[in-house]
Amino acid sequence: MKEITTNDVLAADPDVQIIDVREAGELSTGMIEDAVHIPSGEVLERVGELDKSRRIIAVCHGGGRSGRVAEALTELGYNADTLVGGMSNWEAEGLPMVPPA
Repeated sequence: MKEITTNDVLAADPDVQIIDVREAGELSTGMIEDAVHIPSGEVLERVGELDKSRRIIAVCHGGGRSGRVAEALTELGYNADTLVGGMSNWEAEGLPMVPPA
């Protein structure tokens, strides 16, 4: 697991899986386009929804929860990283967000 920057996310392979692990109530500010919402407490029970052959970037509000999720996924054999500073950093940099699906 690596801690990656917003620039790394923007430059990532288009086949990357971005999972937003925030709780539903935290999504009102928006999400990264094409991100899938899986709350951190549900990731391990929903791991079958993730493609093990694709890189995963986990995102939360500040980076703590997504770091734990990425670490757990890495231990399960996934190529998972976390976004440093989370969506707080993403929003502070004025990067594009979309409403939750």
